[in-house]
Amino acid sequence: MKLPVFPFGAPAVAASALDSPGRRRFVAGLAAGGAVAGSGLWRGASAAPMAHTPRVLSGTEFDLDIGATQVNFTGRVRPAVTVNGSLPAPILRWREGDTVTLRVANRLREGMTSIHWHGLILPANMDGVPGLSFDGIRPGESYVYRFRVGQSGTYWYHSHSLFQEQAGLYGAIVIDPREPHPYRYDREHVLLLSDWTDLDPAALFHRLKQMSSYDNYYKRTVGDALRDVRDKGLAATLRDRGEWGRMRMTPTDLSDVNGHTYTYLLNGATPAGNWTGLFKPGEKVLLRFVNGSAMTYFDVRIPGLKMTVVAADGQPVHPVSVDEFRIAVAETYDVLVEPSGQDAYTIFCQDNARTGYVRGTLAVREGLQAEVPRTDPRPLLTMDDMGHGGMSGHGGHDMSNMKGMEGGCGGNMSGGMSGGKSKGMEGGCGASMHGGGAQAGSMAGMDHGAMKSAPGGDPRLIDMRAMSVSPKLDDPGIGLRGNGRKVLTYSDLHSVFADPDGREPGREIELHLTGHMEKFAWSFDGQKFMGAEPIRLTYGERLRIVLVNDTMMTHPIHLHGLWSDLENEKQEFQVRKHTIDMPPGTRRSYRVRADALGRWAFHCHLLYHMEAGMMREVRVEE
Repeated sequence: MKLPVFPFGAPAVAASALDSPGRRRFVAGLAAGGAVAGSGLWRGASAAPMAHTPRVLSGTEFDLDIGATQVNFTGRVRPAVTVNGSLPAPILRWREGDTVTLRVANRLREGMTSIHWHGLILPANMDGVPGLSFDGIRPGESYVYRFRVGQSGTYWYHSHSLFQEQAGLYGAIVIDPREPHPYRYDREHVLLLSDWTDLDPAALFHRLKQMSSYDNYYKRTVGDALRDVRDKGLAATLRDRGEWGRMRMTPTDLSDVNGHTYTYLLNGATPAGNWTGLFKPGEKVLLRFVNGSAMTYFDVRIPGLKMTVVAADGQPVHPVSVDEFRIAVAETYDVLVEPSGQDAYTIFCQDNARTGYVRGTLAVREGLQAEVPRTDPRPLLTMDDMGHGGMSGHGGHDMSNMKGMEGGCGGNMSGGMSGGKSKGMEGGCGASMHGGGAQAGSMAGMDHGAMKSAPGGDPRLIDMRAMSVSPKLDDPGIGLRGNGRKVLTYSDLHSVFADPDGREPGREIELHLTGHMEKFAWSFDGQKFMGAEPIRLTYGERLRIVLVNDTMMTHPIHLHGLWSDLENEKQEFQVRKHTIDMPPGTRRSYRVRADALGRWAFHCHLLYHMEAGMMREVRVEE
């Protein structure tokens, strides 16, 4: 099978070409990793090393050139997709109430491009999703984004075309409020977390389709089984192995892609690069954390410092003091710290699978560093984590849908960007909201009224259904429970304002997050992306969306164009967000006000899950 090429024309690299045991020695990356000598792939590419803090662009008029730049984070020179030659892209600084104009030019040799302004409420034609918002930006062409900035806080932007986000096209947005913050700080730093792979991202997707467990190095062995027999007995051990076997996964399946493939970055710096943010003793420092990674959840702490969370997804919350927080893909958190008593503190961000980390330093001057903690022990999943706790026999999961999936929805859902045809893997889904194309209008949905029953869907796309689900808002997450640190949970987050709409939802839509782990097929309600109808909302209505995670993985779900007002266990408004994290075995609800006309994307923000099918179109109509 011919693999897709990089969107800017660099040849695809076979998945095996860059995978070797020696790859692991690069987990800390290069101290001076970043851009290398200009290759001519991007007009104006610089030969200077890439700065470890992206340039800040402020004002109301911006020129952003999307092009190709050669980078070297691991000892191998690889192509990246960049904005103005920078990875990450420049930090954009705006002011609430201003109208901004952004002229985005495609300097790539081939392939469409786009920019989506994540978490911003703006007109549908400014949202930046090819096939829904607009047609995409062709090579040599430009698109002018112009909209009024009606909010403040920390957000980010990224490509919504092919795998360009994984290849480097992402950056932070800071919007200053019209009114002063309810809290005081003396200086601030943006900390953008991401994951980098030397692989062609299309080759990585192909590898996931062929062998989704490739990065799971820690599968249980015969020795583990013998220890379990000794500790739990033969019958219990056989029952446990049988349950996990029927689920087609192991207790070590914590992430699809991890530190065995990825080098983790902080503001474009590797762990060895040690990004440094300065402070003066006694200052209050605002840290704006953005998770701009493609697939990685990070657990963040600063040993020796308490962090006070003051905003989530750009929206202010009642302050809560924590030692650590988990940041899902696409989420943002603003935290206050008051460093004093020592000259340097480590900002430690380990992946949730405990296969690697990225670190930076808060210091009184450049060149200092503090002790770097060891990564925590690798956690093991339990049946309770999967929503199958307290069950026997089959572990509580519905076995009727555990069949093969010939082809499934694993195609290149971005293929429509090149003439509206699907060009991807086996059983491709055609054009997608992520890649665009003329076929996007054939996307489709579900029962538009209340949906209370478990989904039907294509049994080839579903390998299980959780039988015991709950909101789990007070659960810090797998690997964070009982670690002796105060860990942020969703139950700790409360908006400083009341429900902005005030109405009770008039109807409810329930969606199940479904998947087939072995075939790396992901979906809503077991329906292929191209075979589902749009979710239709009536302009002005207030409704409740209920998500049920039937899968074994955690999914950050993002609805474009509309706020997601998370509810507590009593279905009362709690906190406003743009991305709702959904761990396995959870059932969470949020309110939505359909106050923005147009066609909007609704998807899992794990890039390869979205490409493998976990996406829908939402239409807000009069």
